[in-house]
Amino acid sequence: MTQTLKIVYDGDCPFCARYVRFIRLKDTVGDVDLIDARSDDPAVEQVRATGVNLNDGMALIDGDRIYFGDECIHRLALMSTPSGLFNRLNAAVFRSPALSRLLYPVLKTGRAITLRLMGRTPI
Repeated sequence: MTQTLKIVYDGDCPFCARYVRFIRLKDTVGDVDLIDARSDDPAVEQVRATGVNLNDGMALIDGDRIYFGDECIHRLALMSTPSGLFNRLNAAVFRSPALSRLLYPVLKTGRAITLRLMGRTPI
């Protein structure tokens, strides 16, 4: 029996919410649970129990492994379908672990600024 992937992301962040919907993982890996990090879903506590701060990034739960931040988007890029412009660009950039590490802080900063401008609180 295969386990469903879980992506824990900030549902109040417009970039995060669109990203997890655009990557089209269902086409390549099957069912994916999209979990708002602001919810009381047990997966949120599972990620927090590892000591990471969900304000610092999204997480991918793949079985008993948790990928966070740049590792998460790198893994998602490896799993996503090559169909669509967004997925091709995502794969071109984030299939590289080095580029993922380099660019993730920029994405994180953009998210923080956007949430502040929108008047939304951190997780």
